[in-house]
Amino acid sequence: MAMKDRGIASIKIGDKELVIDAKLLTVLKRYVSTEMTLEDLARELGLNGWEEAYELVKKIPAWIMWTPFTMWEVTS
Repeated sequence: MAMKDRGIASIKIGDKELVIDAKLLTVLKRYVSTEMTLEDLARELGLNGWEEAYELVKKIPAWIMWTPFTMWEVTS
């Protein structure tokens, strides 16, 4: 199974478990590089409001958001 399919880790937010994969990283990178709000982030990821989006941003290490996903695939 390719790294892109399985993700690199998972994070529990509320009653959901989010897999850190290419799709999630794409959304997070857009969040950090644009004027996307926490409400927009929550909507995009299917979270229950900006509070859960804030919890996600707090739990995910910043360096993960700035590392290209292709590097994860190479090092796996």
